[in-house]
Amino acid sequence: MSAWGPGATVECLRRRSERLGLIRDYFKQRAVFEVQTPILAHDTVTEPDIASIAVPGYGYLQTSPEYHMKRLLAAGMPDCYQLGPVFRQDERGRLHRSEFTLLEWYRLGMDHLQLMEEVADLVNQILGVAPFERVSYGSLVSDLSQPREHLDLAFAEAIDALPDGRFFITDYPSDQAALARLSSAQDVAARFELVVNGVEIANGYWELRDAGEHRRRFNKDRERRRLRGLPDIEMDSLFLSALDSGLPNCAGVALGVDRLLMLAEGESSIEAVMAFASDDK
Repeated sequence: MSAWGPGATVECLRRRSERLGLIRDYFKQRAVFEVQTPILAHDTVTEPDIASIAVPGYGYLQTSPEYHMKRLLAAGMPDCYQLGPVFRQDERGRLHRSEFTLLEWYRLGMDHLQLMEEVADLVNQILGVAPFERVSYGSLVSDLSQPREHLDLAFAEAIDALPDGRFFITDYPSDQAALARLSSAQDVAARFELVVNGVEIANGYWELRDAGEHRRRFNKDRERRRLRGLPDIEMDSLFLSALDSGLPNCAGVALGVDRLLMLAEGESSIEAVMAFASDDK
């Protein structure tokens, strides 16, 4: 392959196009509308484990369409999905790039358990039919009393140790709820992740609707950023205003398209299914 050529073969890129078409057809058949939201916006996420790319004078390249899509839902948009590029700073490796393709969708009236079934169905469309197993977060890390950084390491090691297969990880601790609501027991989050052959593919929530709880979690993020010496990130005021107006009952999920297509191709790096990696040089 020449230095200026694509990372993927032309034949692979043709199959990529066909599979993206299958994804769009999947949602069209279910009357889930495609939307397009900004990839450059004034605000970004407060999450300390996600590094946004700042564009001086303009704001940030978006790490996910989540906030904009939820603003659409609050405005009355029905079930919708977005398929397009998102950005994370300094992410490199066989499963990471600073620019990658994300599929995110929201289903009104569903909870996370119902959405898991739809995620499994879509993955079967792309990878072929296979069984899915559910595994609790606690069964993977054993000791939930460990400090957060130790839990994160134990979880990563447990994912690496999983055999090949398709696993939904469920019952995350409440302090790892992100933007998921808590279960009725209040000790676990209504959240799931999908791991396929050791690769984390998707992260989904039964969405938190309480604007006050969002503010509390965002402030906690900002405190964690301060303790780590990271730049402060202001809360997205337009997103919070949309939540104040009322987010409908829904579940949502973000799925890494390049990783999914990598598995479909039997490759070990997402670069093998991308036309050009954003950080080739």
